[in-house]
Amino acid sequence: MSNKVSIVGAGNVGSIVAYSLAMQGLAHEIILVDRDTDRAKGKALDMSHAASAVRSHSIVRAAESYEDVRGSKVVVITAGFPRKPGMTREDLLFKNAEIMKDVVTQVKEVAPDAILIVVSNPLDAMTYTALKVSGFPKNRVIGMAGILDSARMAYFIYEKLGYGAGQIRASVIGGHGDFMVPLPKYSTVAGVPLSDLLSQKEIDEVVERTKKAGAEIVGYLKTGSAYFAPGKSTAIMVEAILKDSKQIFPCAAYLDGEYGYKDIVNGVPVMIGKDGAEKVIEVTLDPCEKELFRKSVGAVKEMVDILNKDFLKEEK
Repeated sequence: MSNKVSIVGAGNVGSIVAYSLAMQGLAHEIILVDRDTDRAKGKALDMSHAASAVRSHSIVRAAESYEDVRGSKVVVITAGFPRKPGMTREDLLFKNAEIMKDVVTQVKEVAPDAILIVVSNPLDAMTYTALKVSGFPKNRVIGMAGILDSARMAYFIYEKLGYGAGQIRASVIGGHGDFMVPLPKYSTVAGVPLSDLLSQKEIDEVVERTKKAGAEIVGYLKTGSAYFAPGKSTAIMVEAILKDSKQIFPCAAYLDGEYGYKDIVNGVPVMIGKDGAEKVIEVTLDPCEKELFRKSVGAVKEMVDILNKDFLKEEK
């Protein structure tokens, strides 16, 4: 099995993905694709030097064209357009959908058997776009979000407790954004239920801070958004595919009847292996959680309906 990985978008998130993979020696060949070829070349050279320092066999290269992506087992797509003053949500949606369509169209020509991991925002709608444009089976197009959101929740649990770092398992499903659904009842510290360690008020505070974590980081950085945790979370997904680990991670996946929804992408627990999202895991949700998940699906559906009306109609 090829373990060549290509990353489209050599910005902060894409660079962290590449660096993480190179440091662990998970892929022999890592390709950086970016409109700014010189930036990609500089970062690739720097990462290859770092790989040599830790005696990793990984080689990072900048793509001269999409031809360099040929034969990739996994293609990570981080390319996207940041929202600027005066832009509506719909403006951003169409702008990034155009970018996604262009990238996926070129990728499928040279790597028709690749697994796509989408990181671009709005995450769930862009994953849906990539799936429809590529025509790939649903298991080969996955969005990264749940690992990141769950990691944020785990850290906020640690902040409340002051102990248990590295032993905290948090669970977040739903769309990436305001309508994510943190699941405290499926969150534990060394196997101990969260409800045995924190009060309901403290748990509620963790849930709210998890939902706003991305905005909190933007508030501090002022000129950008998070990239270390998103990049590492993406690299974890790539590792699961390359190692065929069959581990379960929360990811944005296409639902075809699971949880009672069809033809939509949303965050759910997924078993990841060499064939991508090999199995969607259906967990039991109480009535409140079901309603929150319904709202999450509805928020993504609003964007998908806009795309299907005009942008994706020819892909059907």
